Parts: sequence; C-alpha cells; structure tokens
Amino acid sequence: MTNAPTILVVEDEEDSVVLLENAFRKAQFLNPVHRVSHGALAMEYLTNAIDAKKRTVPLPALVLLDLKLPLVSGLEVLRWIRTHPVLHSLIVIVFTSSSEPRDIAAAYRAGANSYLVKPTTVNALRELAVELRNYWLRLNVPPNEPGPT
Repeated sequence: MTNAPTILVVEDEEDSVVLLENAFRKAQFLNPVHRVSHGALAMEYLTNAIDAKKRTVPLPALVLLDLKLPLVSGLEVLRWIRTHPVLHSLIVIVFTSSSEPRDIAAAYRAGANSYLVKPTTVNALRELAVELRNYWLRLNVPPNEPGPT
C-alpha cells in the first residue's frame, strides 16, 4: 500500500487505457490509478469518494478526463465537478484525442486545469506521464482539502 496520491482515469477506449497503464508503469508511477469507463461512473466514483458513510474509494488528487464518453460526456462531468460544493477544486486534466479549437475552448470554459492531446507514440505517452507526475503530483501545491472556500 502506498500513500501516493490517487489518479482517476475516465476513459472509455480500452486500447487507450492499456497504453496509459503501460506508460505509467514504464515511468515508474507509484500512484494508485482507478479507471472508470464513462462519465456516469466517474460521477458515481467521486460521489462515493466524498460520502462519509460509503467512502469506499479514495478521493483522487487528479482526474484524467476524456471528452468523448458514453452516457455522460467529459464536459458534463467537468461542469458537474466545478459546481459541486466539495469537488470544485479537484484538479481535472482533459486528456483526449481531439485537438479541435472548439473542444479546447469548451474544456477551459468548463473549468479544466489543463488540456492535453493524447500522444500517438508509446514513448511520447511515457514522457507525458512523467511530466504529469512531476508537475501535478510533485510540484503543484493544491488546496489542503477539496471543499468550499
């Protein structure tokens, strides 16, 4: 068991998840990674993480969120997080294959902390994983606890 911050990956494409897990492993990530396959499950996961009675899953330190998800889109999840009284300060990185300017603008308008286009090679993905860990999980200073300010 590790005290390393948890990462929540919200991704519906299994191939992308496998590549990301391999990149994390090659980058020697010690962080626990939880994965859900669509937006509704992301909302359920986060609700369970903050529910004092359930608290069956850890609250993630950051969320890697795909935009194009079944059932509930990534943008809808992001908007929900930003309006939630406890989760609003959670770090959310949009991690998607879209480089469309309208998607980028929509993600930032909805409150994304960062927008990253998925790399096309395994090595580039590994390098990105290292950068994610170094900046967001080591250098960045988040609020002590998510919650109302």
